[in-house]
Amino acid sequence: MTEEPKIDNAEAGATADATERPSAIPAEEMARLTDEIIGALKTVYDPEIPADIYELGLIYKVDIDDDRAVKIDMTLTTPNCPAAAELPGMVENAVASVPGVREAKVNIVWDPPWDPSRMSDEARTALNMW
Repeated sequence: MTEEPKIDNAEAGATADATERPSAIPAEEMARLTDEIIGALKTVYDPEIPADIYELGLIYKVDIDDDRAVKIDMTLTTPNCPAAAELPGMVENAVASVPGVREAKVNIVWDPPWDPSRMSDEARTALNMW
């Protein structure tokens, strides 16, 4: 079973223990931003894998601040990934191109490590990994 990345408003509290407050971004606008950010992430492909990074399960978390700065936690399939130098910039550029996003910043994380169980059915089909 694949795990969907967490997409939320960072100003509303990054942890369950944080006191939540409403976002300054209206709900309809947050829904649009979320959909368009996911769409932008789906345009980014690892050059060696014929599936996008979102469906591969490389995106772990997306935070949208009230000032519309977007922070993305993502991983790579392996620490030795040949595209490690390119992918973060590709992701930042794709997300920054979404109307209403002020800036996008990628943070590469290794915990939890990526494994094939994070892939969506769409990625499994593209890679013939059943």
